[in-house]
Amino acid sequence: MTRPLRIAAVFFVPVVAWACYLFLLLPSVIVFPISFGTGGEFEFPPRALSLGLYQQFFTDAAWWGAMMQSLMIALMTALATTVLGLPAAYALQRARLSGAGLINGFIMGPLLVPVIVLGLGLYLQFAPWNLLNRDISLFLSHTMLAVPFMMISVGASLRHLDPTLENAALIMGASKPAIFFKVVLPQLKAGIAAGALFAFLISFDEVIVAYFVTGPETQTLPVKMYSAMRWELSPVIAAASTLVTVFSILLAIGIMMLQRKEEQR
Repeated sequence: MTRPLRIAAVFFVPVVAWACYLFLLLPSVIVFPISFGTGGEFEFPPRALSLGLYQQFFTDAAWWGAMMQSLMIALMTALATTVLGLPAAYALQRARLSGAGLINGFIMGPLLVPVIVLGLGLYLQFAPWNLLNRDISLFLSHTMLAVPFMMISVGASLRHLDPTLENAALIMGASKPAIFFKVVLPQLKAGIAAGALFAFLISFDEVIVAYFVTGPETQTLPVKMYSAMRWELSPVIAAASTLVTVFSILLAIGIMMLQRKEEQR
C-alpha cells in the first residue's frame, strides 16, 4: 500500500467509525429532550421543560410494574448465570473432559442462532407445557441467553490465571474445593462481576424472546415499550427510553471498568 493510501486509511476508518457511532446515538439524543416535555404529545424541541412524563412513568402501575418485572428477572438471571456459568467455565478450562469442545459449542449455541428463531422455538416449546406468561419461562429463557457471556468473561480471566498457583496449593495438601474457593475464586472476582453485569444487562434490555414468552402479567419494560409504540404511542415511552438508556450506559461503564481492572491486574 502506498503512503497516500495508508494516510487515507488512517483518517478514513476513524471518520467512518465516528459517523456510524453518531448515527446510532442520534435517536437517543433526540429522545432525551423529548422526555422532558410537558406531556400530551411528542415535541422536539419541547416548548417547556417538565418532569411530567417521568411522574407518569413512576405513578402508572403498568409502566412501573413492567420496570420492576424487568429488574426482578434480570437479578435472577444474573444470579443463575453466575451459579451455572462459573463452574462450567472452570471445568472446561481446567479439566481434561472428552468432548469439551462439543460441550462448549453447545453452551455457546444461543450466540449463533438468530434471536427471533430462539423466541419462536421457545414459544413452541413452552406452549404445550402451559408455561407461557410465567416468570419461570422468562427466567429460563434469559438465563440460556446470558450463560455464554458469563462463560466468555470467566474464561478470559482464567486464561490469565497462573495454574501453578493451584498446583502449589494441591501439593501443600489443599483439597480441590478449597483450591477453588480460596485460590481461584478471589482472582476471578472482576471477571465474575463483569459476566454478572453482562447477564443483567442482556436480560434487562432483551425484547424479542420476552415478547414471545410473556403475557399481560409478566410483561417486561422493553416489551411494554414495544407494545406501547405499536398500539398507543404514549409520550411516556420517551421517559422510559431515557431511563433504560441511562441505566444501560451506567452498566456498560461498570463492565468496562471491571475489564480494565482485570487487564491491569
